[in-house]
Amino acid sequence: MSKKMSILQNYLQKNRIEAGCDEAGRGCLAGPVFAAAVILPPEFDCPELNDSKKLSEKMRYKLRPIIEKEALAFAVASVSAEEIDQINILNASILGMHRALQLLKIKPEHILVDGNRFKPFQEILHTCIIKGDSKFMSIAAASVLAKTYRDDYMNGIATDFPQYDWLSNKGYPTAKHRRAIAEFGITPHHRKTFRLLDNQLKIEI
Repeated sequence: MSKKMSILQNYLQKNRIEAGCDEAGRGCLAGPVFAAAVILPPEFDCPELNDSKKLSEKMRYKLRPIIEKEALAFAVASVSAEEIDQINILNASILGMHRALQLLKIKPEHILVDGNRFKPFQEILHTCIIKGDSKFMSIAAASVLAKTYRDDYMNGIATDFPQYDWLSNKGYPTAKHRRAIAEFGITPHHRKTFRLLDNQLKIEI
């Protein structure tokens, strides 16, 4: 029986130290955006690894310790809802990735970024890759770390605000979440510059 091979590529530039970057929580109404940066060994092999959105919650948490054990370096950082309101979500996502890169114990020589927008970091060359989390190992690994660390954070604050159902929706704009905002108002964790309600609902002041 042949061994299952990963569909993801290990690197874009073979002889450079590459860090993959991704974020989680960009479309949420509440909570920080989290970002991760991961440097994997060139021979890293994990057939189950993929874009975190294509994985079950159970698989994401199964993969996280594997990524953290096998990675040459990894880091996770966040940008608060208050900061998101000040600088907008695109800039906050990029800032989160910069913060994660800053925390790496190994300085990368090249940065792979999921998506099509980024700002230069410390004059290190970078490449933006649309749907990169389903193409490159390091970006997929970063997506898993960003997603699981963010879910952990949202689970932690959910007990203080049970009416918003964050244990289930993790801050994303579900109908139940929007109804709770209409009924109970907003929390310090909500992003005030986001459209928090459906058009037919009003926030009670």
